[in-house]
Amino acid sequence: MLKLLSILLLSLSSVPALAARDEIEGPISAKIIRIIDGDTLLVAATPWPQQTMEVYVRIRGIDAPEIHSKCTEIRKAGLEARDALEQMISGVSIIQLREIAGDKYFGRILANVTFADGRNPAQDLLSEGLVRAYDGGRKPQVFCADE
Repeated sequence: MLKLLSILLLSLSSVPALAARDEIEGPISAKIIRIIDGDTLLVAATPWPQQTMEVYVRIRGIDAPEIHSKCTEIRKAGLEARDALEQMISGVSIIQLREIAGDKYFGRILANVTFADGRNPAQDLLSEGLVRAYDGGRKPQVFCADE
């Protein structure tokens, strides 16, 4: 996975100029392989013709509740967010990745995600109240009724 991510990020550097933050403007087409949770996808990205590589994509701008939380309430909310994202992508096979950068957790990238029809799943999930806005900073502590 380390080698794959390195190759993807290096190969994408030939796509429209890198920003000061080592960000790739895109767009890069990607096929959704699987939904991991409410803010992460596994995709097969196509950074150049006839070349495809799998990479985990964290959707920029949102944070979904953790589906592996010890807290029943948080886990349930995380599953709701994941299910809503799965509903949104039903029938969608190709997405566009923009403003692509390394994520703070190694092994995935961070990107703005849009569907071919222009819909933005981050905005839709925020509008539905299933995720919270997130800028990559420190997450607020969440209290659980189970604890």
